[in-house]
Amino acid sequence: MRDYKAEFENRVEFIKSVLADSGAKGIVYGNSGGKDSALVGILCKAACENTVGIIMPCSTKRNYDEDAVDAKEVAQQYSIETRTVDLTPVKEAEINALAGITELNNSALSNMAPRIRMLTLYAIAASENRLVAGTGNRSEAYVGYFTKWGDGAHDFNPIADLTVTEIYEFLRHLHAPEFIIKKAPSAALFDGQTDESEMGVTYAELDAYIAGNAVDEDKIKIIDRLHKTSEHKRKGVQPYCK
Repeated sequence: MRDYKAEFENRVEFIKSVLADSGAKGIVYGNSGGKDSALVGILCKAACENTVGIIMPCSTKRNYDEDAVDAKEVAQQYSIETRTVDLTPVKEAEINALAGITELNNSALSNMAPRIRMLTLYAIAASENRLVAGTGNRSEAYVGYFTKWGDGAHDFNPIADLTVTEIYEFLRHLHAPEFIIKKAPSAALFDGQTDESEMGVTYAELDAYIAGNAVDEDKIKIIDRLHKTSEHKRKGVQPYCK
């Protein structure tokens, strides 16, 4: 297990140095009410008093209920400023604007909310001289379980090297609310959605694979397929060459 006392101190210093180098006066991040945003919020607040978490419900019932309640409770425990922006009308406006232009499929619709959220975070960051903190973890990155130019975007990410297993360990070290640790991970892209059911593999299995431990062959095939098909997400924009 990592030395999370040292990890906390080192990551706080990292965030302070990023801020100092950039000349930014604060940090903004998406407070989704989940494990990753909870840890990012705690770290950023420890490094910078001027940290604000943005709750951004968009379409799904869970966004307005469970996620918003959990996000506010974590923010209150760690004295993090919180604001709420309802993005459902924005998504609806985009869908209406595209009517007659193309027929939106499930992938387009599901990825719309994360991209609108990132647009919102960068608008706030630009207006208030803040940096956008990323909330993606190593496990999600390995299998591409993030939206390109959506939740995968950031100015810096203090938890990018941590697996989901390590995220939970870190949160326990920081005495985060138990409901955050026990909550089924979900991007809440649609009601009833969970990360693990959508991927077809649990985070425990994925983290075991990443650590080089034994995993069932059928799960290895799923992980390898997800990793291969999402390679473009990790590489970003590729330059043109003949």
